[in-house]
Amino acid sequence: MSKHVVLLTNAHEAPAAPLTDVLRGAGVAAFVEGIREPEALAPVAVAEAAAGVEEEAAPLAVLYEVVPGAEMRELYSVIEHAGAVWPGVPLVACRRPKDVPGALSLRQLDAPALKRLGFRAIADEPAQLPALLRELEDRGGMTGELRAPESAQDIWLPGASFLPEKISRSDLRAAFELVASLHFTNDQTSAANAALAGLAQIIEADRWTIYLTSDASGNVETSLEPLAVRGLTAAERSIPEQDWQRALLGNALALSGSESRAARDAVTRTITLRKVEGGRRFVAVPLVSNERVMGVLEGVREGVREGGSARRGFTKANVRLLDALAVPIAYALGNALRIAEAERLSQTDDLTKLHNARYLRQYLLGEVRRARRYNSSVAVLFFDLDDFKLVNDVHGHLVGSHVLMEMATIILSSVRDTDVVARYGGDEFVVVLPESNVEQAAFVAERVRRMIERNHFSGGRGLRLKLTASFGVATFPGHAQSPQQLVANADAAMYEAKAAGKNCVRFAAAPPSRQPASQMDPVSKWG
Repeated sequence: MSKHVVLLTNAHEAPAAPLTDVLRGAGVAAFVEGIREPEALAPVAVAEAAAGVEEEAAPLAVLYEVVPGAEMRELYSVIEHAGAVWPGVPLVACRRPKDVPGALSLRQLDAPALKRLGFRAIADEPAQLPALLRELEDRGGMTGELRAPESAQDIWLPGASFLPEKISRSDLRAAFELVASLHFTNDQTSAANAALAGLAQIIEADRWTIYLTSDASGNVETSLEPLAVRGLTAAERSIPEQDWQRALLGNALALSGSESRAARDAVTRTITLRKVEGGRRFVAVPLVSNERVMGVLEGVREGVREGGSARRGFTKANVRLLDALAVPIAYALGNALRIAEAERLSQTDDLTKLHNARYLRQYLLGEVRRARRYNSSVAVLFFDLDDFKLVNDVHGHLVGSHVLMEMATIILSSVRDTDVVARYGGDEFVVVLPESNVEQAAFVAERVRRMIERNHFSGGRGLRLKLTASFGVATFPGHAQSPQQLVANADAAMYEAKAAGKNCVRFAAAPPSRQPASQMDPVSKWG
């Protein structure tokens, strides 16, 4: 069997032609393999991985073309895939040539960072590959310069292979525990607190703080908001505990606006900085995920110990370890942000940006439970636009869609901030009024009805369309005993308003008799 390599690719990037041309010219066969999902990974024979290669013929290397701006999540997947499918085979990174469209203007990881991440060797250009592959073959896949850390070679966690080669066993264990703990977090606050708890076990500091940027551009005007804090300096501990700001906001938010100059500069310049400010020693590490500066990790030490002796600043070894750990910390923060955004989008109507029916079910379930617990009430307004089909038929669906967006603005301006507005479907809307009885709900329904009746809708084309709506009102516990009954009864009352001539408000009928508690619809069964 001739010499061959496995060329890993992902779903959205094909190998650049110069890479395959160089391998072909050197007489090295390249077998293309797609990166599998983590749950599909399993050690397989090389014959399966390379589509026809004999089982005993191991590839010279597994190659992966690192494109500018490559996401850390993607690189982690590459390492996990290569280690599971081709254990012991060197993983080689080859940078995408600069003349390939899109390769300029994007930041690239340097060679030391790629090696710490887990790549055995790096070819800056495809032309370097033949010589590099010969060296790997001659030395059994290893070079003295490219050894993986012996104490971590049998362990892999995303971000852990970024750790410096010279690290004590105790620090290595603590670093792995830190990285592992990040995998059990799903929001930014818990991820930040887990990171700081781990850091406090590795590097001594009076205070560790993670700040988030309010602006992804990284310009000088970017403000920093504290997300999590662990520990306090002597000056901060001297603030009276009855201080109202700390009592209301907690330690993290009470530090708002007190970040160091080093922290601000680290965000602006995207580099790790060590500075002395006001007699205190700071280290600031930018947290970068997917080309975005998520925030900054700040450590501070008092310049003088309690006994009066001078205190050392953060060392170069501290900085190397912080640079390494900043990678998984930033990734965890970015991933938590993506999870939160996905959750928000799943509960938001695409057109009107109001809540959708999914969010309504979850929210109303909680409100009914709360009302039952505290013996209070909650009201629901269910309303439908009258003859809205005519708008679509006469003016088109684009105008109709714009009218619904205008309708959302009118509704929001007519209710309280504590009320929840949802688009139920089509031209149907629902408003939930917590802590409201039937008289209060009737007042709000009439106010919204008048606002709609008096408004001229432009439809995005300068039109002056007049619309009305029919309303149904129901309350818990007066008209319903469960969330689904509440919406259903308000819906039924809305149809009564339609039958009564439209553009009016009608109320759900009170139940003829109160059912025994054992026969009530249980709240927990709804949604």
